[in-house]
Order: sequence, then structure tokens, then C-alpha cells
Amino acid sequence: MSGPTLPANLPANLPVNLLLPLATAVLAGAAIPIQAGANATLGRALGHPLWATVVSLLVSLAVILPLLWLLKVPLPALPAAGRQPAWMWIGGVLGVFYITAALLMAPRLGAGGFIAAVVAGQVAAALLVDHFGLAGFAVRALTPARLAGAALIVAGMVVMQWSPAHEARPHAAPPLQSGA
Repeated sequence: MSGPTLPANLPANLPVNLLLPLATAVLAGAAIPIQAGANATLGRALGHPLWATVVSLLVSLAVILPLLWLLKVPLPALPAAGRQPAWMWIGGVLGVFYITAALLMAPRLGAGGFIAAVVAGQVAAALLVDHFGLAGFAVRALTPARLAGAALIVAGMVVMQWSPAHEARPHAAPPLQSGA
């Protein structure tokens, strides 16, 4: 008995050239709850969540610099970057916000609840970014179908948060302390 076969018209239904980007995006998404848990644990170990954010970003830098060197990536075009819109520099600020929010909120909401809320926020913001063509994206109309998809995601987030807090396992990590 042989396994399922792919339809002959697969490229027409799902472009094969999208499989690698989709798989990469799924893997990147799968890394986020692990990152949140690791950073939350790091925050508890270091005594303050903001130190975990700093260490996380320093580790990122320690990983990316050798990679740039190994790939022989040319130095950045700083003069050209200086002529671009000032809003493009907000990515670093948003990264700090996300890392800190993740390490503070993931332990309280649980990995699933936190990621559901993150995805709901991402989809809501993405719809606005697309609709108005913000941040360099092409304009994509806010259609009823896209709104319905977003509403389903928000509904999923709400359903995931409905579970009573007592369902958390007793050996779960303690919540983070935000101050000394």
C-alpha cells in the first residue's frame, strides 16, 4: 500500500516556490514561544526582566557578527541609510519592546495564550499596514474576507484566554518580578 500522492496540478494550487518561505516562516514562528520562555527564565536568573532583554540582544549580536564575517557581507551603506525615512530605525525599539513584553507576559499568559495574543496583534497591525501601504508595503485593500480571517484569529485568542487560571500546572515557573 502506497502513501498519498501529490496532485499533478500542485504548482497551480500551491506554488512550490512558496514552500521554503512558508516552512521558514513556520519554523521562525515555532521559535517564538521557546524564545519567550528562555528569556523569561533568563530574566528570573538575572534578577530583572530588562537585563534579560539586554543579554538577549547581546547574544543576538554575538551570533550575527560572525555570520556576517563568514558570509563576507559588505559593510553597511550608512550614508544611504541616513537618507531614508527616520521611521525605519524604530525596528530596534520595537524589538526591545517585544522581547521585554514576551519575557514578562508569556509566563503569565502561558506560551499558547501569549502567542495567540501576539498573532492577533500582528494580524490587526498587518491589516492596517497593508490597507494604508505603511512601512514600504504595497497597498492591499481591507476586504470583508481579510477582516473575517482577522476576527477568527481574535476569537481564537479570546477562547484560549478563557481557560481558568487554576488549570496551570502546579510546577509551572513562577511569575517574573518586575522590580527589585
